[in-house]
Amino acid sequence: MSEKSTVCHLTSAHSDGDIRIFRKLAISSAEKYKTYCIIPNAKSRLEENVHVIGFQSSPRSRLMRMIRTVNIVLDEAIKVQADIYHLHDPELLRIVKKLKHQTGAKIIFDSHEDVPKQILDKYWIPKPFRKIISKIYAINERRSCKHVDGIISVTPIICKRFSKYHENVEMIANFPSFANIEMENVVRKTNHICYVGGLYQSRGIKEIIEAIDECDVVLHLAGSFDSKEFELNLKSLPAWNKVIFHGQVEQSKVRTILAECSIGIVTLHPTPSYLEAYPIKMFEYMNAGLAVLSSDFPIYRELIGNISCCQFVDPLNPREIASVLNEMLKNPTHLTEMGKRAKNAAEKKFNWNSEKEKLHKFYHKLLNE
Repeated sequence: MSEKSTVCHLTSAHSDGDIRIFRKLAISSAEKYKTYCIIPNAKSRLEENVHVIGFQSSPRSRLMRMIRTVNIVLDEAIKVQADIYHLHDPELLRIVKKLKHQTGAKIIFDSHEDVPKQILDKYWIPKPFRKIISKIYAINERRSCKHVDGIISVTPIICKRFSKYHENVEMIANFPSFANIEMENVVRKTNHICYVGGLYQSRGIKEIIEAIDECDVVLHLAGSFDSKEFELNLKSLPAWNKVIFHGQVEQSKVRTILAECSIGIVTLHPTPSYLEAYPIKMFEYMNAGLAVLSSDFPIYRELIGNISCCQFVDPLNPREIASVLNEMLKNPTHLTEMGKRAKNAAEKKFNWNSEKEKLHKFYHKLLNE
């Protein structure tokens, strides 16, 4: 491996400072390679040894972003003349052939989600068209990926799908970085529970609020609503008076919330994309030493079912959620032990350090093929 090898991360749809792209992958690649990160609407700068190349792009629609912004990303990427280009958005697959022709570089496609299944959940796509759009995308993805040198994704299920038509697939899970959520001198309130993340109907927020009507708890909610209608709907529920709504908060405030609570909530609905995805918040709760209440999905049981740090529930059943919550809260000592086991598992297994080493090895392999 040459110390002068250059890695360039490309995104057209993610924002500046994205946790996976910038805080994890780009900063990690900068430990061993000269690293660039091309990001729309970012300030060009050198940060954490990453050369950020920003440009202005305010498309009026998703379609314009997929055309104009992607074209700018391509132009900036060619200027870098990197040894490896690491692509982070499905819409960038259309530039693979031209980028490879202009630079001769190795190209990686990083699929952060199972996009064909995610399309089935897109509220902005009319429901009658979702299946056909999903199928069309899957066909185009398969064709485009024949021209990349490697594929990275975040779960075994997604990697297995890619492995059917590409021989060079690596799983690099989106486990949390300890630096983001490390905590000291934690004093918890047993009956305080929390949900941190996007406040969407599919995240099971309504069912949780309905459930706590039967529990002696305080629910901390941190995040932003995806619609005013959903926000008003939740605030009209009888148990809203048991909710402390923090809104969108900085990471330092997230740490404060996690330090105060004893249970972290991950009761996502059984949508096609959630059923096969690793819930990042689950690992953040665990690393913060919280017990977990989660949806009863096979992938979750496979991950942490043998750790005794989590209780599983039907996320669509508020009465069952309430019953399990009350059982968990009955025994504060047991709850504390669950949190300790959760943190121990996070430190030993579900952390970014192990994934970072896999990233370095994957780059090294590509550069030496």
